[in-house]
Amino acid sequence: MSEEIKSGVLSRRSAISLLGVAAARAASLAGLGALGLAVPTAVLTTSEEAEAQTAGMVRRQERRAGRRERRETRREARRAGRATRRAVRRGTAPQ
Repeated sequence: MSEEIKSGVLSRRSAISLLGVAAARAASLAGLGALGLAVPTAVLTTSEEAEAQTAGMVRRQERRAGRRERRETRREARRAGRATRRAVRRGTAPQ
């Protein structure tokens, strides 16, 4: 018996996780399937498939898309600049 018994305060996150595991186990024992609950399909969608629901979310998605485009433009410019500088150093720059 080299096991230590740890007693302590259970955090909210751990308690909720434990309740979820217990509910899933009870549902599976009752023969209700994997979850045992009817979950709306909106909850089950992945982030790529999810669409904006409100005007605020639409604006946020537009801002994020704009940032991604600007970031990619900056990256491409840096890559082109590096290639040009590398060619100059090697003496293979186009005339």
